[in-house]
Amino acid sequence: MSEKGTVIGAGMAGCEAAWVLANNGFAVTLYEMKPKKFSPAHHSPDFAELVCSNSLKASRVDSAAGLLKEEMTRLGSLLVPCAKQCAVEAGGALAVDRDAFSSLVTSRIQAHPNITVVHEELDRIPAGEVIIATGPLTSEALHEPIAALTGQSLYFYDAAAPIVTRDSVDMDYAFLASRYGKGGDDYLNCPMEKDEYLAFYDALIHAETAPLHDFEKDRMRVYEGCMPVEVLAKRGEDAIRYGMLKPVGLTDPRSGKRPYAVLQLRRENREGTLWNLVGFQTNLRFGEQKRVFSMIPALHNAEFVRYGVMHRNSFLNSPKLLNAGFALREQPRIRFAGQMTGVEGYMESAGSGLLAAWNLVRSIRGQSPLVLPPETMLGALVGYITDPLQENLQPMGANMGLLPMLTERYREKQKKYQAYADRALAALDAALSAADMTEETERLAQISADF
Repeated sequence: MSEKGTVIGAGMAGCEAAWVLANNGFAVTLYEMKPKKFSPAHHSPDFAELVCSNSLKASRVDSAAGLLKEEMTRLGSLLVPCAKQCAVEAGGALAVDRDAFSSLVTSRIQAHPNITVVHEELDRIPAGEVIIATGPLTSEALHEPIAALTGQSLYFYDAAAPIVTRDSVDMDYAFLASRYGKGGDDYLNCPMEKDEYLAFYDALIHAETAPLHDFEKDRMRVYEGCMPVEVLAKRGEDAIRYGMLKPVGLTDPRSGKRPYAVLQLRRENREGTLWNLVGFQTNLRFGEQKRVFSMIPALHNAEFVRYGVMHRNSFLNSPKLLNAGFALREQPRIRFAGQMTGVEGYMESAGSGLLAAWNLVRSIRGQSPLVLPPETMLGALVGYITDPLQENLQPMGANMGLLPMLTERYREKQKKYQAYADRALAALDAALSAADMTEETERLAQISADF
């Protein structure tokens, strides 16, 4: 072993990164501050701790989550086979016994002869090649050197609106336009008549909100300038109708009149496959968001690929800082992985760790970066969070709306999703072949399955 690498954080992304490096001959130092110190959300001393749900989402390859896991498997993921080994019954989802899963991942990482685990809270960024995967609750001690390195504070408080797919918006009830005709047809407008609005309003003000962690409660007042839609609504029946639902400057082409209220959707990506609900930052429970927001006629069949959130999170301004290999553009010896890059979800975080590590390996070998095509789920996710034209990054999880639209149209959703998956996996295999990585990734996949 001639090459050395440091991974900071033994969460989902850090464990995948350490595994890839170690199995490519690197002497890996893996820093993890547990059990000497825990973040407010962590309790187990084991690695890859699942702090929220024990579900890793759908297993079917014709789903966004299932496709993501299949791509990760082909890249040599450790966590996917560990999860399958610790699976519990959960219908079509891959859910795990969380303690057994974390214990298994921990044992495999600790048993690897190329990985040295150091239980220490770092207050510096070590020299040499580094992958920082400290998650959305990076400790204060490490926050400062990261902030100094990147020129920004890591701490943000998510005030993200829900996102829906373009093809799930019912255009029999929506229309394209900008207020007063300025700027072209830039918004998808979802009008409501008075009775529709009043029913929506009543459901909104009585909907159930999500609980906050104790460490978030004192901080939520930073949102006074970015208020949850349900909070503003409770100030009066017309509060949101004069706010984010104001109809001024818009004419419904179906009636030729100004609607009583209008929700506007704005493009979330350049391809126009994803649109966000403008001004609808919210702290409602996810199920309540689906129920209440689907009362808007144009959204009665809407596919929500991300729900609105208002909670403490920590992530980088990745579009301005990171390249597609997760390396800092200004200091490429330092890479980031996991939720701090702007991916959202257990497997998404793990997948970013895989790609960060494979790109570190290729960089050391003098090879070109592994940039997966946008037809793949991982490639689309990376493209989204590192797009330099992205002006307002909010965390994003795997969803079919990220992928370029198919040329052929399908009536059945599952057939359409299977076509997306078939195209993605063919594109992944072609990319690995072009990078001369097929044998390497197959070898690691076998090690991960057999270890």
